[in-house]
Amino acid sequence: MLKHQYQDMITIFNNTFCASFNTQLVLGSDEPVYLPANSESSYHRILFANGFYRSALHEIAHWLVAGEKRRLIEDYGYWYAPDGRNAAQQAEFEKVEIVPQAIEWALSSSCGISFEVSVDNLSEISIDQAAFKGKVRKQVNQYLQQGFSSRTNQLLNACHVFYQTPRLTEDSFKNQPA
Repeated sequence: MLKHQYQDMITIFNNTFCASFNTQLVLGSDEPVYLPANSESSYHRILFANGFYRSALHEIAHWLVAGEKRRLIEDYGYWYAPDGRNAAQQAEFEKVEIVPQAIEWALSSSCGISFEVSVDNLSEISIDQAAFKGKVRKQVNQYLQQGFSSRTNQLLNACHVFYQTPRLTEDSFKNQPA
């Protein structure tokens, strides 16, 4: 079985996007963040947490969703409430996370690893992870039917080639538990 090394994802991403989008995937520390080019760095940086392969995929998914203007703003200018959200904040979090987590699921599958949704909340509110995963699965299927963005397709193809995984179909996501 292939062991997934975060250095491989750095290489795959940077070979695919560094020249064309002036963006690099970079090992970060505790908190992931997107940093646009500035006086300290001539390239945009996607920093993922602690060398976690899945963190890299999640942060890449957010980059793949962000449009050109958003990629000029730290962390894309997105709303984020940290762990400990109340029910209303959690519902908003899940609403905005469906698309990036659908892309993350496709990336995970193209790399040959399992996917787990992230509700990113350890508070004591009740969270229906199965319902959230169902919404993410529905979005993946919409992408499979209607097509991913060109950047997403570029990375999916690069991952397929590197990991020698089969092309994604709706069947790729049917047997994974919700």
